[in-house]
Amino acid sequence: MFTSTGSSGLYKAPLSKGLLIIPSIFSLLLALLFQHYQKFFTYNLQAVKEEFQIWRLLCGRTVCLDLKDTFCSSLLIYNFRIFERRYGSRKFSSFLLGSWMLSVMFDFVLVEAIEYSFDLNISSLPSGFLGPVFALFVPFYTSIPRVQVTQILGQFSITNKTLVYILGLQLLTSGSYIWIVALSGLISGMCYSSSLLKVYRILCVPSGIAKIFARTLEPIFTSAEPSNEFGVGMGATIDIQRQQRMELLDRQILISQVAQMRRQRQGGIVNWNRFFPPLRHRPNANYLDNHPTVQEARPPAEVSEEQVTSAFYEKKTTVFQTHDSAKLKHI
Repeated sequence: MFTSTGSSGLYKAPLSKGLLIIPSIFSLLLALLFQHYQKFFTYNLQAVKEEFQIWRLLCGRTVCLDLKDTFCSSLLIYNFRIFERRYGSRKFSSFLLGSWMLSVMFDFVLVEAIEYSFDLNISSLPSGFLGPVFALFVPFYTSIPRVQVTQILGQFSITNKTLVYILGLQLLTSGSYIWIVALSGLISGMCYSSSLLKVYRILCVPSGIAKIFARTLEPIFTSAEPSNEFGVGMGATIDIQRQQRMELLDRQILISQVAQMRRQRQGGIVNWNRFFPPLRHRPNANYLDNHPTVQEARPPAEVSEEQVTSAFYEKKTTVFQTHDSAKLKHI
């Protein structure tokens, strides 16, 4: 279902694998076994502003308390793992960290603007790693090519990105104030990706910390290389992968043809008359239009046994005469 934006599972995507496993486990445990601890993972803005409970930003914006949000966000992260393969784990983690920090700021700005404009009291927002997930829609829209897959009723086209957008829309409509988190995530994604603001130069993971995580956590979440019968490198879309397979097949056919020609040359001279017959054997098209061929005009005559016997004795006599003359010459 979601193979249009990548393949081969979680190979070369250890950070995406960690984001799929760890928050999902916490979400399941809080929903099934430790429900009385859910109050520590609520994204309570009022507690952060009035009581300065900064730790709620870390707990409330990493683990989803709603299993539907966990499922949808996990599928989106699985689709967006293509960016980790394309840019590397450090750049991908820098984008997630930068968009996470920017979305926190835009959450407070949007809530204050809504409360001031519409006189609403918004004390909490949906929890979970939702801001960076919505921020990833910005590079997904700008950098992933749009390829048409099929059409419905001859008018509505289904592309390789349609299902991802539908999944994002499903996540957007799962809560009452989740559109605020989605809007702040999209704004943070545009700000981080903007070449004018150059936020990516400030909010990035240092190389030293990246090396520490690469040595400690990356071996734990690294997936084995999948077996690929075609031996083709992974492309950004399924069309690129299909094109790579076709190029590999064409290259294999060309190599086999060259090897066959080399074997023919090693075994003997190539029979070029097979490909380019001599001119004296080529039939004349103008002549064939009005006259029958030689074979049609003169059918081959039957050869009798007496003719075959006489030809055999004549050839044998010629061989003996040649042998005797060679002996006399040697003497």
